[in-house]
Amino acid sequence: MEVSVIGRSTSCSSSSANKIVRSKLGFCDLKPRILPAKNRLFFGWKRQRCSKAGIRLVLKTSIRSEAVNSETVRPCGAGSRSTSGVKLFVGFPLDAVSDGKTINNSRAIAAGIKALKMLGLEGVELPIWWGVVEKEAMGSYEWSSYRALVEMVAKVGLKLRVSLCFHASRQPQIPLPEWVMQIGETQPAIFFKDRSGQQYKDCISLAVDDLPVLNGKSPIQVYQQFCESFNSAFSDFMGSTIMDVSMSLGPNGELRYPSYPAKSSQSFSVGEFQCYDENMLAILKQYAEASGNPYWGLSGPHDTPNYDQSPMASNFFREHGGSWETPYGNFFLSWYSSQLVSHGDRLLSLASSVFSDTSVILSGKIPLMHSWYKTRSHPSELTAGIYNTINCNGYEAIAEMFARNSCKMIVPGLDLSDESQPQESLSSPELLLAQIKQACRKHGVEVCGQNTLVSGDPRGLEQIKKNLVNDNEGLNSFTFQRMGAEFFSPQYFPSFTKLVTSLDQPELGSDDLKGTESLRSMRRLNFGLQKS
Repeated sequence: MEVSVIGRSTSCSSSSANKIVRSKLGFCDLKPRILPAKNRLFFGWKRQRCSKAGIRLVLKTSIRSEAVNSETVRPCGAGSRSTSGVKLFVGFPLDAVSDGKTINNSRAIAAGIKALKMLGLEGVELPIWWGVVEKEAMGSYEWSSYRALVEMVAKVGLKLRVSLCFHASRQPQIPLPEWVMQIGETQPAIFFKDRSGQQYKDCISLAVDDLPVLNGKSPIQVYQQFCESFNSAFSDFMGSTIMDVSMSLGPNGELRYPSYPAKSSQSFSVGEFQCYDENMLAILKQYAEASGNPYWGLSGPHDTPNYDQSPMASNFFREHGGSWETPYGNFFLSWYSSQLVSHGDRLLSLASSVFSDTSVILSGKIPLMHSWYKTRSHPSELTAGIYNTINCNGYEAIAEMFARNSCKMIVPGLDLSDESQPQESLSSPELLLAQIKQACRKHGVEVCGQNTLVSGDPRGLEQIKKNLVNDNEGLNSFTFQRMGAEFFSPQYFPSFTKLVTSLDQPELGSDDLKGTESLRSMRRLNFGLQKS
């Protein structure tokens, strides 16, 4: 498969985009933080005197949503014809909208997407949060700021992938809706619980998907109404600007259990099984009784390690003779993983039904639980709910479920290489990615890639390029995560533009060197750069 970045010209796009970022966003010493200054926000950059340029940065961005120049930006390669290839996207900041009524750092975002347009990228990805849109009361939706962002993207001429987030974020802090959290105070069983009794409150337990626990409605019914409201509110953009809708399937939007805490190091984390809330235990009990082994349904495994312990600290995950290979182990792991796959099926089939009258593509995200992949039991995958061991291919059932719902599969971690992993973690992101892609090929599921994090380490971008150029069979698109101070920093953005312009490109059109009007429109934006 050929990789193409639509409408890109290396002769002017990358330099123009970098010029915009340097002169208009004015990055000198970038600190990824937001600094309030009376009624203004500084978009992640410290006000600082730049010794070489003699420029003092005062990036002024109104807290309220601001009008955006309606002029459509032409990429330098606008005369190029689209060819079949891997489409490139960049994610918006997670908190581009944080209260439903304002766009955070709207001018900086507008400048950023214009720079991306001039590079010839296909589009951007926008996370839309349940806890922002339906914050105060069930059925009361606030779409205005998200709609303003979509209009901004449409005017620039980019495509949009939307991620509907039915989970919470800890950094930046975006909780579940207030009314959901209030219900959780009186009905704590709507949340996952580990064996020590610790609750996970960043998403609702899959065990209550069909139970009327949210003011008389089930979570599935609430999710469906949210999707229907979104479809109605953005009907004029569906299939034209909004081309892809991704459904949140669990923690961080991924199809998994919250098996490791946020403070844990995923490189070494085995995690813990999340089956100890009363609803999960009730389902386990029924499953055990139906299988003729009622005592197996009294609790989860008793011989597993704690968070962050070595898998060999207890008997369950031992390489040889561990409980995972026993009849009980197979019983529990089959049940645990099947509950997760069924949950994903419910959500993706819901999306297929709601958006059936549109031309948008549907997708869902799975995790890349690569730590301990070189062991026989793959413990971090097992606790996350993926029954993948030396004896069992857990991605077959997942890929089949995605295929049944005609959904694409989003896979993160395409920036991770085996050589960059600590040897003691017995990790292999590359082998795991190959296994996932093989299962997807078998079932005809296209893969959409993502990176894990923005990093100045050149190995990450080199690994992305390897996946986009050499190992891109079945890869439909790639989304760089995520726009912000670090992404546009001098340590990252020039390397990013170099990567984009190094990819195979279509033949250049006659007007490839014409980008002056786009630059003029950028200069008309006032970013408050002041001479020192």
